[in-house]
Amino acid sequence: MSERGILFSAPMVQALLAGTKTQTRRVFRPPAPFVETDEGIFIQVALGNMKMPYSVGDQLWVREAWRSDISWDADKPSNLPQGASVRYEADGMWRWTGCPGKMRPSLFMPRWASRITLEVTDVRLQRLQDICEADCIAEGIESVADSFGNGPAYCDYGLGDINDMAEWYARPIDSYRSLWVKLHGAPSWISNPWVVALTFTVERHP
Repeated sequence: MSERGILFSAPMVQALLAGTKTQTRRVFRPPAPFVETDEGIFIQVALGNMKMPYSVGDQLWVREAWRSDISWDADKPSNLPQGASVRYEADGMWRWTGCPGKMRPSLFMPRWASRITLEVTDVRLQRLQDICEADCIAEGIESVADSFGNGPAYCDYGLGDINDMAEWYARPIDSYRSLWVKLHGAPSWISNPWVVALTFTVERHP
């Protein structure tokens, strides 16, 4: 079991907080001693065992875009004390309120500022495009209950206002693809990389 930070975009942080996101996928790059056959199977060509980057029981603390009080704008995140105020960009919530300063990328969020921890309950290795509809929904894609009598519809993350019904898909896989492309680019979807699919429980911190 290990503890490490993991990056999430604002829509996915919102899904974590809403309890609709219980899975995430991360690109997997096998170590050098392994090659892939035409059948998509990893074959060991040197001694040793392939080690997965995540394990059941791992604690993943969520890093998200944030701000501190404007009085700390000249300081690096590593220099901020644990009592410094934090404003979370995903929903505007504060931990110890203040006057919002500059936006700080998720990569630079310190451990003490994180408000969400994920405990990994399942780890799978699969091709990105092998994701099923149930897993797309578990990834936390935005949905509406009914699309003008046509059944559920799912957000197009490649466009702007998710409340515009012209920007919704009928299939969960199309919505998830638009999310992946927005985060990683169209070539990453087309290349259909191997990914580690993580299932987790969500713990929120006050």
